[in-house]
Amino acid sequence: MLILQRRAGESLLIGEDITVSVVSIDGVRVRLAISAPDHVPILRSELAVASAANRDSAMEESAPNELLSLLGGVLDIRREPAAQAEGPQPAPEKGTKPNKKEE
Repeated sequence: MLILQRRAGESLLIGEDITVSVVSIDGVRVRLAISAPDHVPILRSELAVASAANRDSAMEESAPNELLSLLGGVLDIRREPAAQAEGPQPAPEKGTKPNKKEE
């Protein structure tokens, strides 16, 4: 870690294309201006930590769903065909001939 002292209006370079400038100092608060290429993300550390925590939480919640979907595939294979699963067909009404398919 590098620790520097800068005054308002002074800046520092990170690599060739990132500039951090001290805009103002007000008591214990320092305002910084950061200039970086568009492809370089700039996040406050607390947002990066919260984002990582959300990502971890989402992964924990998706694990049971992934497991259930895997088990669902196994359970679907073991189920009886739909025609057999419907159960017995109702008896034909008296005085009518049953269809040949129902015999």
